[in-house]
Parts: sequence; structure tokens; C-alpha cells
Amino acid sequence: MIETIRFWVIVVLLGLGVFFTLVSTVGVLRLPDIYARAHTASQTDTLGAGFALAAVAVAFGWQHATVYTVLLLFFVFITNPTAAHAIARSAAETGVAPILTEEPDDAETAVESEGETR
Repeated sequence: MIETIRFWVIVVLLGLGVFFTLVSTVGVLRLPDIYARAHTASQTDTLGAGFALAAVAVAFGWQHATVYTVLLLFFVFITNPTAAHAIARSAAETGVAPILTEEPDDAETAVESEGETR
């Protein structure tokens, strides 16, 4: 009974890890600028790695490898957001402007200006 519960806890943790890593990947590919990409990479990727490492710790049980896995988990929780902050700060200091809004198409601009003149 305990082994069955442990198995399903591992499966759920790995599933959550894969899900958040996939969300991070899609975010990095789809978001418009370095600031949004660094944000998604630091948060969702850290969460995905955290769930996956938690699954590894549960799978190992009480062994020396579990201690190393938990230490690696803390290392990832500290370094991922720090690296994303350093990247975003470097981009800001070098003058990379964030993309705040998308430019409207010419057709949308024409419709909006046509509606204002009536």
C-alpha cells in the first residue's frame, strides 16, 4: 500500500515537473522580449526543476543521494532567479527597451481613425 502511494506521488511530481518545464519552454519561445523571457524562465523552470528533483528525492528514499538531491534543489532555487535577474539587469543597463505593447496594424489604425471622424 505504501509503495503504491509512493509510486503515485513520484508520478504526480514528475508530471508537474514536466508540465512546468514545458510551460517555461513555450514562454521562452513565445514571449516578446528579454524581460518577459527571463521572468518565465526563472519562475516556471525553477518550479519544474523543483518538482522533478522532489520526485527524485522521494524515489531514492532515505539515502545519501537524497541529501544531495535536496541540496541541488536549494541550489537551483537560489541560482535560477539570480541568473535571470542578472540577465534582465544587464539588458536594462545596456539599453534594451522592453516591448510594452504591440504596434497596431494599418487596417486597425484606419478603422479606429475612421470611427473618430464620424
